[in-house]
Amino acid sequence: MTHSRRSFLKTGVAATGVVFLPYVVGAAAHAGNEFATDSGTVSVNAIAHASMVLLTPIGTIHVDPVGEAAQYADFPKPDLIILTHHHGDHFNVDTLNGLVAEGTKLITNAEVYKQLPEDLKARASQMINGDSGEFNGMSIEAIPAYNTTEDKLKFHPAGRDNGYVLGIDGLRVYVSGDTEDIPEMRALKDIDVAFVCMNLPFTMDVEAAASAVSEFKPKYVYPYHYRGRDGGMQDPEAFAKLLNEAVQVKMGGWYS
Repeated sequence: MTHSRRSFLKTGVAATGVVFLPYVVGAAAHAGNEFATDSGTVSVNAIAHASMVLLTPIGTIHVDPVGEAAQYADFPKPDLIILTHHHGDHFNVDTLNGLVAEGTKLITNAEVYKQLPEDLKARASQMINGDSGEFNGMSIEAIPAYNTTEDKLKFHPAGRDNGYVLGIDGLRVYVSGDTEDIPEMRALKDIDVAFVCMNLPFTMDVEAAASAVSEFKPKYVYPYHYRGRDGGMQDPEAFAKLLNEAVQVKMGGWYS
């Protein structure tokens, strides 16, 4: 398979034979929230920490799936899996092997791509910061995700990891990956739904996260990835309070 960063994964129903299911009854147990697109709805289903399933008009999308494949049993097999970076709370080969179906494609950053076994690599396209592409008509932009604080640079150096902006039938969805309050986040435009990380010592605290969100002003924001280490867990309710209704905050139930 030839991988092109700038134009790739232009697969469709005819090419894959996949029948896309907009929702399944079992998924209701995950209390997904729904957002309208030009041709249907996107359902957000939190799995845990940084892992989620998006049920969309163009297919089922898994973001940073880790853990037992049984956690995903209520959902259709993924048409697309998106991976932000290689840390163990975002990337696990065993989980991927338990999830992929015949037509499943992967989008990864360069480091994850390098670590994939050959069978998964054959399904994958790598993106670096600033790249763009599409999947079944969904636009995909790779957004930088990195640390800026001196004592955190070892966790997520600039240029390695990705966030993503997905354009799903007119709905723009931002997944931050692991990052601090960076200029590239603040510069985002026209985001409908955002997933913004916050935990210490690895990413940022609620104050920094709320400051960034108040600048790029998505219509809705989910605080996620907020358990940290050594007392670094962040409070999503405090995050919501800091935003003071400037942006509608959604709670995904990541740790329920």
